[in-house]
Amino acid sequence: MDIQALSQKFGIHAECKTDGGFPAFSKRMRGRRVLIVCDETTRVFAQPVADMVGANAVKCGMLVLPSPEPVADEATVRMVAEGGEGYDYLLAVGAGTLNDLCKYAGFLTHKPSGVYATAPSMDGFSSSVTPLIERGFKITRTAQAASDILMDFDLLSKAPPVMIGAGVGDILAKYCCLADWRISSYLTGEQVNEEAFSLMRGAVSACDESLPALVRGDAAGAQKLMEALLISGYAMVIAGNSRPASGAEHHMSHFLEMDFLRRGERIPLHGVKVGLGTMVSLYLYKTLSARPAFDGCEKVYAEAEKLPPPAYAEGVLKALSCPTRFSALGISEDTMRKMLFEAYKIRDRFTILTLYCTKGWMEQAADEIVEKYF
Repeated sequence: MDIQALSQKFGIHAECKTDGGFPAFSKRMRGRRVLIVCDETTRVFAQPVADMVGANAVKCGMLVLPSPEPVADEATVRMVAEGGEGYDYLLAVGAGTLNDLCKYAGFLTHKPSGVYATAPSMDGFSSSVTPLIERGFKITRTAQAASDILMDFDLLSKAPPVMIGAGVGDILAKYCCLADWRISSYLTGEQVNEEAFSLMRGAVSACDESLPALVRGDAAGAQKLMEALLISGYAMVIAGNSRPASGAEHHMSHFLEMDFLRRGERIPLHGVKVGLGTMVSLYLYKTLSARPAFDGCEKVYAEAEKLPPPAYAEGVLKALSCPTRFSALGISEDTMRKMLFEAYKIRDRFTILTLYCTKGWMEQAADEIVEKYF
């Protein structure tokens, strides 16, 4: 799939580094007033980007957020929005959080934004929604898609393995969220956008193809993964929401994020938590036929048969230095159990968690899951 042609379809300029730079993007910045937004971790990459932008823009400034791992909360959104006064374009140097901050601050202040990606760690680069922390709760807000996505695959392949693993975890999750969407159509009548569904399924295939090269640390693997992550964002744009990319595994991740916030602790990478949730969802699907029969169960069983076993996801995550037990993230057994019973309430969206919890099967399943994955 030609990712640049696909990006143009959605009005996004996606450019790979060539001849030591990004010539097309540099031309796009002529006459602009650009604010580079980074954090204490990514500032090491920001100055070369600022030099490139500054050679063409009429004004180029830099805002370094005072944290190695900022959170996309109301205060930080306000900091980026206010920092952008006097500028007409926001360029994030980083990955998930920085991109989200610039997308949302730009949306609020009517300024386009872009991202120089430093890690292939999540699928929000090309989406038009932004997950935010508001009053201690995880909320998905309408924002804007990035106008420009800049990719240096040599740099992306050298990102910390756990960040690459997080990106893979976010794509592996699509096995489950697509199954969730499909079984919802069978059991609740929810409509499935087949174009978005097919595009997302293609992203999963692209990710699977990238795994050997990613484990070797090859730039070609980073390219395949990044393409899968961008495709995921485009599927969300087509669907008009995050349904093609977010199911029970994401609801579990969001539940845990709010728990970390309540405890005032650092939030582990989104894709790492989603990877754990994916193993749980796969387990629930693969043991579904052992639960009592229900109306429409045969179609749901058929969807479960199409999914890989939990051991597949576990092996992939291990190979990419991601934890495969909830306790490894400092999550208590009590919190994990609460997640299994309550995470489905986070969104009004039917998933495998919804099925188990509303049918009364989670009591038994929770003991099995805690024993396997705590």
